[in-house]
Amino acid sequence: ILPPENLPAGQGKLSGKTFVITGSLSSITRVEAHRKIRLLGGHPLTAVSKKTDFLVVGANPSSKLEKARKLGVKTIGEKFFLQMLK
Repeated sequence: ILPPENLPAGQGKLSGKTFVITGSLSSITRVEAHRKIRLLGGHPLTAVSKKTDFLVVGANPSSKLEKARKLGVKTIGEKFFLQMLK
């Protein structure tokens, strides 16, 4: 069995999903969140676009939140995000 970081592209429970984080997360660092997204087959990004699947909203979010709303990007809180990583 391959370790998660060696999974072929397109595998993992977050496969093909893109995530952007805005604001401060209280229980995980941004670097660790990006690493876990990658390990589960997802793609962490730094800017919101219409191709973004989820905007993870922490404390004191930036203008990314408003842009996500205008583009119709699904916004989720830290608690829901952490559930997705399990």
